Amino acid sequence: QVQLMESGGGLVQAGGSHRLSCAASGSDFRLVAMGWYRQAPGKERELVATMTSGGSINYGDSVKGRFTISRDYVKTTVYLLMNSLKAEDTAVYYCNLRGYYYTDALDAWGQGTLVTVSP
Repeated sequence: QVQLMESGGGLVQAGGSHRLSCAASGSDFRLVAMGWYRQAPGKERELVATMTSGGSINYGDSVKGRFTISRDYVKTTVYLLMNSLKAEDTAVYYCNLRGYYYTDALDAWGQGTLVTVSP
């Protein structure tokens, strides 16, 4: 089984930068992808950024050019560097891991961390 622990949420001023981290713990799983999604009040959860085990990256349209996802392969930790933050980036950010636990598909979610961007 896998557990995800997010950290780094908080209050940030518009135009500033902030970094989120997500550490995966567990064993005997094969990673397919890790990444971030977010959900703003009254809105559906949306893609922020994902990275496959092979290093392929996909960004949501609203964060392209401002956010960067990276991964520590040894620690199985994924980071999200957020630059040029806007008020509309305010949301609960969720870490996601997809993979396999032996032959069973995994789709694990963190508890979420709130990022509030003040105008």
